[in-house]
Amino acid sequence: MGPARGALAECEDKFAASAGLFAAACAELAAPQAAVMTHAQLEDLLVARIREVTRQLFQDHLTLRARDEVRREVVDAAGVGRSRIERGRHRRLATVFGKVTVVRIAYRGTGVADLHPADAVLNLPDGMHSHGLARLAAIESARGSFADACERINAVTGSGIGHRQVQELAVSAAADIDAFYDALVPAPCTDITPLILSVDGKGVVIRPEALREDTAKAAAAKGGNAMKTRLASGEKHGRKRMATLGAVYDVEPAPRTVDDIIADPDRQDDAAHGAAPERRQGPKARSKWLCGSVNDTAAQVVAAVFDQAEHRDPGHRRPWVVLVDGARHQIDLIKAEAQQRGVDVHIIVDLIHVLEYLWRASWCLHGSGDASAENWVAHHARVLLGGGVQQTAAALEEAAHAAGLRGAQRKGIDEAVNYLSGKAEHLRYDTALERGWPIATGIIEGACRHLVKDRLDITGARWGLSGAEAVLKLRAVRANGDFDAYWAWHQQQEFIRNHQTRYRDQVIPTD
Repeated sequence: MGPARGALAECEDKFAASAGLFAAACAELAAPQAAVMTHAQLEDLLVARIREVTRQLFQDHLTLRARDEVRREVVDAAGVGRSRIERGRHRRLATVFGKVTVVRIAYRGTGVADLHPADAVLNLPDGMHSHGLARLAAIESARGSFADACERINAVTGSGIGHRQVQELAVSAAADIDAFYDALVPAPCTDITPLILSVDGKGVVIRPEALREDTAKAAAAKGGNAMKTRLASGEKHGRKRMATLGAVYDVEPAPRTVDDIIADPDRQDDAAHGAAPERRQGPKARSKWLCGSVNDTAAQVVAAVFDQAEHRDPGHRRPWVVLVDGARHQIDLIKAEAQQRGVDVHIIVDLIHVLEYLWRASWCLHGSGDASAENWVAHHARVLLGGGVQQTAAALEEAAHAAGLRGAQRKGIDEAVNYLSGKAEHLRYDTALERGWPIATGIIEGACRHLVKDRLDITGARWGLSGAEAVLKLRAVRANGDFDAYWAWHQQQEFIRNHQTRYRDQVIPTD
């Protein structure tokens, strides 16, 4: 018998159980009954059989480890040697292939938890479910409801995992996301590369026990549902807690002019004949980082956004541009954070929000569906983009006066004038365009839709705080394209928490 054949024979002996299952599967496929199966029936058969073969391979390997485990010198983190041992200590592990049993030596001490060096080598989880199942729970919970995630995981693995277990695994899976980003090395940038920050919020329907104190008091003051079997007019299924989202990203400057943003309506004929110049594209986001929290306050998320920005530009050498939708509370938080850190920020209110005020003003002067309203808005928007904030506000006032509008007739114009006057310092689009900065909050608006609305706002969802927080963070990691890197980091942190810190000098005895 040659060396290779001898090694194979020894391997077959150690994995006899899994080899037997594989042989049985082969015999089943060779039987006459298999010859009349459809391809779908063969797929179902093989999925079931090979899953069990794989599970048994896993088990046979663990059995081999248990057989070969030798007694080691074990000293715990307190410097106390563990001289008492118990062989054959069992624990169950649910894997993506099914449940297996881990057998190893337990090192015991009086009044302290047992140590299992073999568990550390395997980096076993604190609970019963493997990191593979936890990874699936994190991915599937971020995609859809916990119930759907449970169904998909069981369809793929046959593990029989429950709804609550999937949710608990997802919560645990998100535990190291903040620390991961604190340790992540940012991409290098020059001092002229603008650093873009943005913050926004969106409500999430939360179960009553997870509401913020002020919201809970307001909900209690309104009382419960007036009817037992349905909602009365105006009542809602749940109360909302604000999820605050933040974004930080880099852009290369892309200077533009007013014509690149809104074409001159008086030159539409020229454009139709090909005389209009090609519009220059705006700055493109790169190294995008998204974050979000239901648990933290808006002030805490703003602080986290500034932390990420300082991580990228600790010397405050780059231009910091903050894009907002105009909410006064957000602007106040941003100014306070910037002042505390001694950094100059350029706050720009999203152009799209400003255009909405111009459109509302236009309907005070134009009938519903009047096509000329579009040119009217374009003219005033172009003046605004050129730096004429006060000029635009004055023009709106003059238009209302010339049309003889009074009271409610001029409400849209009054709101636009007040908005432009109140936000004038943050509407310097001329400066932003000249320096090549973005002027719209598309990144954070898209994040609100993708991270919150598409998952946390699904029909019928009412969230507990821990579940909502975990899913929001996991969706942010996936949106950032960092999930694989994060998962490797998370498993290392699990190893440190569950195993390494329990031994002297954090060294696992393996010899």
